[in-house]
Amino acid sequence: MKIVFMGTTDFSKIILEKLHKKYPVSLVVTQPDKKVGRKQTIVFSPVKELALDLGIELFQPERIKESYKKIVNLKPDVIITAAYGQIIPIEVINSSICLNVHGSLLPKRRGGAPVQRAIMEGDKTTGVTLMHMVYKMDAGDIIVQEEVKIEDNDTTTTLMDKLAHVGSKLLLDNLLAIIDGSAPRIQQEENAATFSYNLTLEDEIIDFNKPTSLVLRQLNGLLDEPGGAFYLKGERIKVYKLKKSDIIISATPGTVLSVNKELTIKTEDGAVDILEIQSSGKRRMNIKDYLNGQRLFQEGDVIDE
Repeated sequence: MKIVFMGTTDFSKIILEKLHKKYPVSLVVTQPDKKVGRKQTIVFSPVKELALDLGIELFQPERIKESYKKIVNLKPDVIITAAYGQIIPIEVINSSICLNVHGSLLPKRRGGAPVQRAIMEGDKTTGVTLMHMVYKMDAGDIIVQEEVKIEDNDTTTTLMDKLAHVGSKLLLDNLLAIIDGSAPRIQQEENAATFSYNLTLEDEIIDFNKPTSLVLRQLNGLLDEPGGAFYLKGERIKVYKLKKSDIIISATPGTVLSVNKELTIKTEDGAVDILEIQSSGKRRMNIKDYLNGQRLFQEGDVIDE
């Protein structure tokens, strides 16, 4: 059986690893290498790193809509996608059985950031959908789904890990039935579709006007990367860890309530303590180290809107 796997992230890596153990993969398609930081260090995707370790042939097109013939010419029995990161051309979708492992209970949360936005918007549950691909975003027939609870302390990283293991099992349990045509195909209800588009820089800005629970969940949806952010006196400050504060004070949301051993900021219904922070051009620091000698934050300051 010839299998092409298309994916890029840690979510994809877990699925590829489990798939390849049972059904050897012939070709891995992943995003091009990235250049990161001031030194423009080349970084491989998690899927590329695994494919190299496993000795699987790699294909990294800059624009797959222009460079897809290698996939079609292989004449695979099945193409499996999981968080690949580019729109799959119709020529690829039509060339074989084309499946997608998607991190939501479709038709809810179609799009590129279903896990992040499920956490940020306070969903209690999410799940995984194994589906046939069509040339319309996440709109293909459903094969099977499984629900997963979102815990209060789940971040995108931890929840993605859970979903990847669930998705791997759904794929392995159903792959042969899909190929022989005996697996179910359930048409999605279009009028129930919702969308969770890729995050923007604006989505990283922590909204202290929200209740504390949603402020915490907004940050959880941004972890481990890119992290949250806010502006004070025109400076962009990154945040990587928050906790609910016990302080009860009446003040405008976004007001700095304390800079003495703790950095506490008012929310709509309470306050949060910042535990890990990063100033522009500086390294990440725990809050006690950061507060030693800092001059930016003063009690009574209000976070920029």
